[in-house]
Amino acid sequence: MDNNLFKNIENKTGVNMKDIFELANSVQNANFQDEQTVRNIVKRVAQIANKPVSQQKEDQIVKAITGNKQSLDFGTIAKMLNEKK
Repeated sequence: MDNNLFKNIENKTGVNMKDIFELANSVQNANFQDEQTVRNIVKRVAQIANKPVSQQKEDQIVKAITGNKQSLDFGTIAKMLNEKK
């Protein structure tokens, strides 16, 4: 891959690409039915993105993922994160 592309992404987002790759590797074989695993992933994503996630929002995300009650894609997750209570 092009290192300049990664540098541009890092500069625009402030997110270290090494952290993204480590996260991606850690979730490849993760059990998304296990609540603790999902909570750890949500916390890690929030940490990498430097975005606080309230306990209520974390609970909502974990329930949606572990309960398989919704079709989960990036649009659905983004919508969940942006909902105002």
